Amino acid sequence: MPNIGPAEILLILIVALVVFGPRKLPELGKSLGNGLREFRKGTAGLKAELDGGLRESVPAPVVLDAQPVAVAVAPSAVTPRAPQA
Repeated sequence: MPNIGPAEILLILIVALVVFGPRKLPELGKSLGNGLREFRKGTAGLKAELDGGLRESVPAPVVLDAQPVAVAVAPSAVTPRAPQA
C-alpha cells in the first residue's frame, strides 16, 4: 500500500468538501471521531479480556482410571514358548 502524502490528503479533503458541503462536513468528522473512539474502547476491552483469560491458571487435566485393553491377536501370530524350570 503506498504512503499517503500531504498532497493526497489535501485532495481527499477537497473532494469531501465538494461532495458533502461545508455544513455537513463537521458533523461527519464528529461522527467519524465517535466511531473511532467506540472502536478503540471495544478493542481495548477485548484485549483486556483475552489477556486476563491467558493469565488465569490452567486447570489440571482430568485423568480417568484407565483399564488395560485386550488386543485380539490371530492364533498363528503367537508362537508357543517352552516352559521354564
